[in-house]
Amino acid sequence: MTDKIPVTVLTGYLGAGKTTLLNRILTEDHGKRYAVIVNEFGEIGIDNDLVVGADEDVFEMNNGCVCCTVRGDLIRIIAGLMKRQKPGTRAFDAIIVETTGLADPGPVAQTFFVDEDVKAKTQLDSVTALVDAKHVMARLDDSKEAREQVAFADRIILNKTDLVSEAELVAVEARLRKLNPLAPITRAERANVPLDQVLGLGGFDLGRILDINPEFANPAHGEPGHVHDEHCGHDHHDHDHAHHDHDHTHDHPHDAPSSGARGHAHEDDIKGISLSLDRPMDGTKFTAWLDRLLGEQGQNILRAKGIIDVSGEDRRLVFQAVHMILEGDLQREWGPNERRWSRAVFIGRELDEAALKSGFEACAA
Repeated sequence: MTDKIPVTVLTGYLGAGKTTLLNRILTEDHGKRYAVIVNEFGEIGIDNDLVVGADEDVFEMNNGCVCCTVRGDLIRIIAGLMKRQKPGTRAFDAIIVETTGLADPGPVAQTFFVDEDVKAKTQLDSVTALVDAKHVMARLDDSKEAREQVAFADRIILNKTDLVSEAELVAVEARLRKLNPLAPITRAERANVPLDQVLGLGGFDLGRILDINPEFANPAHGEPGHVHDEHCGHDHHDHDHAHHDHDHTHDHPHDAPSSGARGHAHEDDIKGISLSLDRPMDGTKFTAWLDRLLGEQGQNILRAKGIIDVSGEDRRLVFQAVHMILEGDLQREWGPNERRWSRAVFIGRELDEAALKSGFEACAA
């Protein structure tokens, strides 16, 4: 157990339900101490009743949580929170940073990699994106930020599912998966998602990147490839609804999604590209290729993750990147019966799939 405090970055467009979720965290009797950092750009991040008359930076909640607003530098706020720590203890069980509905989560996430003081005391745990099932299609059509929030996430909470039909949900999920094949999608109503599906995901922990499986990158229920086998570290879509055996064959005209989720004519500028190779990789070649790729195209690569089979090495090379910031490490050994293969997913805008594929495959040993 690290003594670093895990940080969850919570993103989502205006109206997606972040306030509902944050109010739950700040008032529920969960027995934990959480710090919630909210952005107050034109949206009241937290119920007025909770923070009435408060003009200081930090508000104490009666369940042990604190809430503070980002007035200025995230780094300064986190330093302030750390001062509330008694020697030898952790000040908080977790910190949740809510970004404004219009923000690209990239720079917020990068703060936790680049600032040494912040890095010494905190650890980025994951980016969770809340999306509104009823309005997300329109948001994705007209907002670059909305697309980036989805593409950046380690987990997507598909909220307000009670307001749309099952057919619309399937269409929405298919589009979300195209933008981000890595993030499991959890369905929720009124942001009623269990907190352990938002906090403590380990999305940025290299040791916890269990599996990246391009062959069935997060398929929907009933779609080809919805299987669980030894390659699949976990169910890639933990919808928290019970009816898992229903059939999604919406072939009839009257079953077509309604106008809210109609097929969007234009292709999204962001997509996830999955690469795999069954031959071992030359470690030096691969590292050089990845460094060059991120140097040249890092601005357009929002997230990347991969597990690589390096020739002559018994351990798996695991890497992930946020824009140009790369971290990689040799992790556990390949299991005796484990399929040794390399796979990676790059999520970004205007990525050249053919060039990525040939560059990746050229690293074969």
